[in-house]
This record gives sequence, structure tokens and C-alpha cells, in this order.
Amino acid sequence: MSTSNLPLSGKLALVTGASRGIGAATAEVLAAAGAHVVLTARTSGGLEEVEDRIHQAGGSATIAPLDLADGESIGRLAQAIGGRWRALDILVLNAATLGSLAAVPAIDAKEFARLLTLNIAAPQALIAAFDTMLRASGDARVVALTSSVATPRAYWGAYGASKAALETLVGAYGEEVKNISAIRTHIVDPGATRTAMRARAFPGEDPASLKGPEVVGQAILDLVTSDAPTGHRIRVEG
Repeated sequence: MSTSNLPLSGKLALVTGASRGIGAATAEVLAAAGAHVVLTARTSGGLEEVEDRIHQAGGSATIAPLDLADGESIGRLAQAIGGRWRALDILVLNAATLGSLAAVPAIDAKEFARLLTLNIAAPQALIAAFDTMLRASGDARVVALTSSVATPRAYWGAYGASKAALETLVGAYGEEVKNISAIRTHIVDPGATRTAMRARAFPGEDPASLKGPEVVGQAILDLVTSDAPTGHRIRVEG
């Protein structure tokens, strides 16, 4: 792969939930643009498939299977990446769990605790673990994937609350570092996209009527290579 016209040549990206769906598509698009992409998810098989596709297309990637619900594994990941690279240029916070759709009084406490761990505590742990490497970049971007249900919708209280919290958390980080670093934070609402999570949430929907995850990946690439200010958010239409 020639690196002469690749906008992310020499950049390092980390994408969570990269074994399928939007995470996989985003990783492939970023790699095609020249970035070395670290792929994380729980399932190593899916990660290996994405890594193979990236390599076959002439890109470069490293897989790092881990459970983001395990805070210690995030620290170990940061240590391993920090031992090999000086800076992290792009952090895509994509991994999330849907949980069960339920009225607020009917939310299962144990499931809710796990959902909040993965959807909000893990992104905070990732930002904390990679803060030093993000500050070392000359143009770092932190991209968080949200949902339209971050605005209250019946029966989506648990998942929607986690996305509203993620938006606030990432936005606060952006405000904290905007005057002392080159870090910019962005929020991406992917809109209706053909993913396994979407199929679980809307089982009667025709997947063929939805845009593919590669459309969201391209939108994220366009965002991180733009001059968009910190706090900028986009909704991806299909």
C-alpha cells in the first residue's frame, strides 16, 4: 500500500467493539486511510477476521482481545500499547451492550450494572488509561458512538441513559483538555444502521432497508480528518 496519499499515514488508532458491525467497518476504513489500527473486542475469532481483511487490503492492524468490563485488562492494554508507540491519535469508543428493553421500574439491577460498566465505566477507564498517549499526539481525536435514544424514549431508559452519560463524560473531557492539548472530542450518532444490535432491537425491520456500517465508518474517517472543533457532533444519514 502506497502511503503517499493516505490521510492517516503514521497515525495510531484504537477501536473498541471492532469484531463486527460499526466497529469493524470503522477499523477497516481507518486502516485503508493509512492508520495502524488496534482492534479490541471480546471475541478473538471476529477480530482475526477483521485483521485479515485489513491485511488483505494492504493495511496494518493488531488485535487485542479483552473484556472491557474488566478494568484491569484496560490498564494492561494501555501498558502494552504504550510500550510500542509514543502517541495515540484516534480513540473510537464504539463497544456497547444493548441490554433488555424495559420500563424503568422493570429494569433488572444486575443487567443494568453490567450495561453501565461496559457503556460508561469502560470508556472512562479507556480515556484515563490513554490520556497520556492522547496528549502526546499532535492531533488526537476521541470519537464516542451515541444513539438517538440518549434523548428519553419509552422502554429505552437503561441504554439511553448510558449513552446520555457517555456524551456528557466525553464532552467534559474535551472541555478539560482543549486548551492544554491537541485533543478534540466528537460525538457520532450512527442513525439506523444494519448491525446485529439493531436487529435485536427491531426484529421486524428489513435489514436491506438500512445503510451498511461502512457508511458510518466513512463518516468517522471524514470527521477525524476534518478541522471540526472539539465537541462537534454528527448524525450519519443513510
